[in-house]
Amino acid sequence: MVDARSRLKEVYAHPVGRDAIDKVLLQLGRSRGWVRNPVVANLRLGTVARLARPVLGDGFVSSLVTVLADHDDGAARLDQVGAPAQHAPDGAAAPGGVVLAGAEWWREAVFYQVYPRSFADSDGDGIGDLRGITSRLEHLADLGVDCVWLSPIFDSPNEDMGYDVRDYRAVMAEMGTLADLDELVAGCHERGMRIILDLVVNHTSAEHEWFRAAVADPDGPYGDYYHLVPGAPGEDGSGPPPNNWTSFFGGSAWRWVPEARRWALHLFAPGQMDLNWENPQVRAEVAEIVRWWRGRGIDGFRLDVINYISKRSGLPDGNEAIGRLMGFPGIEHYFFGPHLHAYLAELRQAGFTRRSDDPPPASTARERFADGTLGGPLPPDEAGVMVGETPGVGVEMSRLLSNRSRAELDLVFNFDVLDGPGKVRWDDYRYDLAYLKGFYLDYLARTGPGDAIALFYDNHDNPRMLSKVLGAKDRDPELRAAAAKVLATIQLTLPGTPFLFQGQEIGAVNQEFTSVGDLQDVESRNRYAELCETGLSEAVALAQVLPGARDHARVPMRWEPGLTTGFTAGTPWQTGREDSRGFTVAEQTDDPDSVLTYYRDLIALRRAEPALTRGAFRALAPRSRTYFGWLRTAVGGSADWLIEVNLTSRTIRRPRGVPEAETVFGSPGGPLRATLAPYECRVARLTPGNGRTASAAGDSTGADPASSGVITSWSKMEGWSA
Repeated sequence: MVDARSRLKEVYAHPVGRDAIDKVLLQLGRSRGWVRNPVVANLRLGTVARLARPVLGDGFVSSLVTVLADHDDGAARLDQVGAPAQHAPDGAAAPGGVVLAGAEWWREAVFYQVYPRSFADSDGDGIGDLRGITSRLEHLADLGVDCVWLSPIFDSPNEDMGYDVRDYRAVMAEMGTLADLDELVAGCHERGMRIILDLVVNHTSAEHEWFRAAVADPDGPYGDYYHLVPGAPGEDGSGPPPNNWTSFFGGSAWRWVPEARRWALHLFAPGQMDLNWENPQVRAEVAEIVRWWRGRGIDGFRLDVINYISKRSGLPDGNEAIGRLMGFPGIEHYFFGPHLHAYLAELRQAGFTRRSDDPPPASTARERFADGTLGGPLPPDEAGVMVGETPGVGVEMSRLLSNRSRAELDLVFNFDVLDGPGKVRWDDYRYDLAYLKGFYLDYLARTGPGDAIALFYDNHDNPRMLSKVLGAKDRDPELRAAAAKVLATIQLTLPGTPFLFQGQEIGAVNQEFTSVGDLQDVESRNRYAELCETGLSEAVALAQVLPGARDHARVPMRWEPGLTTGFTAGTPWQTGREDSRGFTVAEQTDDPDSVLTYYRDLIALRRAEPALTRGAFRALAPRSRTYFGWLRTAVGGSADWLIEVNLTSRTIRRPRGVPEAETVFGSPGGPLRATLAPYECRVARLTPGNGRTASAAGDSTGADPASSGVITSWSKMEGWSA
């Protein structure tokens, strides 16, 4: 048990403690060397608290100790995570009787996120819909996608674009009908693709029947479905909210509901009411929702902000210093809550796992072979895949949530990759790909048997990574295409499961919005209003919102040139601000040098070559900030592969000692040279005998020669040797 007398190194040895400290260092833009040197590492927490008070304020250490106490078995359980993995055949049970998700097909899959409102509109109303997605399934099948993930399509008043669910068993009217969804599911399965949906169960819409019943009778059974707290003093709401927690969309996380004479918790928009997962009936309701959709053929879910579901009992005030540091007072009481593991394990067993008496699903995906051809329908997966959106967690918490032996989630999104040290999403800066390299090398070096990594950059909640990398040069067609291929190469050939977001395969970039009227997203509009209220001019406030606006990723898909981009026959619900040539699906489909062709070819190679999905991983020149190279070692009789990437917009020299290899494809291609052009990629088949013995010297562009060496972490994950 960690307490104020513990030494800092003891806290850092605890997985939750390490992530908490690493998160603070990342926010401060400081190196981990600060806590790893022997002098600091041996300081007691009480001493650290006094020394760090000017930065961390009072109460930080006590808050940290409380969070670690919630997970006081964390260190011991992490030892179990590092134990040898045991694979179970499809339908069999892993240790502890837990059923694995369809022989873990997702470990080798490529996921593709569709934002339905902006993908394809079939009826001309300007809003994307399910029939529109069905009409474009050939694009996804040709791309080589294994699983389609839909952002919310459930019935919703759309205060937050579907992330406020009114009815979990109905489709929102503008998206279509249940019959349309059934047709889409069958269409995906027929093309050898699985399909998962977004499930938002940290909160519901205020218009959900549960919340309406809770408001009508807050002391009745549904009152305990939510966090409803009487006012103090009195019952008129004139007093302060129950605690100092703030909403991610601005302002207090509480709203007074006069009909119920209660305060109601909402970590997001005022109409997104947080569910009380301490109530076992809530957990049973969620499990039944999952089972209902699994019966219709849905292969799993991406679980929205799922790590927020467990709130600390009593909902105490958040530490003000932590609130200033992380941006949201109270976050330490729910970002990795005390009962999170138990709730997830229960949901997996009660909702995601098939029972012996369950009828077969409406359909299952056809088997897809290494050459892309299709076989017959696969047997039903014994467990649906569980993908967790887990903002705020670090590498060790990610492992605690998703390692095979834990029987909780299958994959999680670790958002620390999206912004560099000391930066947040709203900052206007150039993202350094050297940070991305370091992030993934560190992640891989810390993984053990049964761990899995979700590889992603773009999604519906973040600006385009391509624009963050290129900045003002993101409209340069040559640099744009080259950098897009760099991101594709890293994402599709590193160990892990790639998650693409619509438009990424054609090199989508941020939009040139010019006014707050261009923005549709509630978060950006609220942030703009709050900044204006502080006295900032409208122009300055807009400049502080645009870099992180979610609207950049939510504009309609660019299928073809023109004002409506082939998305709709009507007026798009959100207008894109881009007229660049060469960056639509139609323009890139038959272009052998296009970003789309590169994605298509690389995904096909990934499927055909087991080394690129299951092979061991070895990093070359790991300390270089300009060069990213790695080897993927053969499995069985497959080939070994060398992948090289120039992380910069300038020509660099390749490191000495890289093994000879035959280039299969890359950008700009051509014969092997001593240099790599700006954002050049190279995917090459190793000459027999070179891959397993090669080691690369330090980058000759200036890296310390001591950086020579390899990282063999991936070989630990599945018991392979590099």
